[in-house]
Amino acid sequence: MAVMTHAMLKGSNVPLDTAAVRAVLRWTPGPGVPDVDASALVLGPDGRVRSDEDFVFYNQPRHPSGLVRRLPKKRVAEALTDTVEADLGALDPSIDRVVLAASSDGGTFRSVTDLRIVLYDATAADGREPLALFDVTAETGEETAVICGELYRRGEGWKFRAVGQGYPTGLVGLATDFGISVDEEPDGAPAGAETAAETGSETAAGAPVDPLAETALVDAGEAGTGSAPHPDPDATVVHTPRPPSPPVPPMPDRAPAYGYPQAPVPGPGPAYGYPQPVPAGQGAEPVQEFRMPPMGPQFQRP
Repeated sequence: MAVMTHAMLKGSNVPLDTAAVRAVLRWTPGPGVPDVDASALVLGPDGRVRSDEDFVFYNQPRHPSGLVRRLPKKRVAEALTDTVEADLGALDPSIDRVVLAASSDGGTFRSVTDLRIVLYDATAADGREPLALFDVTAETGEETAVICGELYRRGEGWKFRAVGQGYPTGLVGLATDFGISVDEEPDGAPAGAETAAETGSETAAGAPVDPLAETALVDAGEAGTGSAPHPDPDATVVHTPRPPSPPVPPMPDRAPAYGYPQAPVPGPGPAYGYPQPVPAGQGAEPVQEFRMPPMGPQFQRP
């Protein structure tokens, strides 16, 4: 029996009479056209991934179950393809959807021509007609990632829905929307940049140091000889450098009058507190020997 291909509109869906599908992302390359990568997100009933391993993309091309995988890119006639296969019938019942997405590298989808996703029966021999196809068009032209479609459970079977939702925040923005934890560089730092503390090759002043000499780096920050190093993100215990102590204020010209006897100072001294030493030449009576008052009972030993 001949298989009829469903040319789909955005938002439409079609039932899938197969236990495994091959989703082929296809576009026309050329000057100024960014590279395109296919990816898949394996979602639970809450519409989010269960862990970061549920994200299948170019750096993680195979799901731990082996049932969702990304295949190598191919050139077909005048087009390039990037493919994701999913064995829907064998997926764990806790998996509710498989989102099929595309991301661009080096430009927006405004420059990508003839982008479409084509679904095939992965259990059938090559050369069979596709089950469905959907021409993906940019909504604003500023998208760098787009959800092309999704495979989702319906009763005992599966369906495919044409989505076409764009993201100007790229693959990172798309992935975080579904619960993926993405490590990003701090604001203003270029991607892949390494700090002196991470490489252990330089201090903040640029001098080479031993990467294991964490104590020396912290001491240098406390002494105020340079900027304190960034903490090592891989360290089990991160030592936060204390801020440098405030500078000691200069001694006043006149010694304070309170507390125990002070050193002699020129000029008349204050009249408060314990007896002060008498400046030489004033003919005052000798200062009596100072004695501590007797200790109270709370300080005496039994």
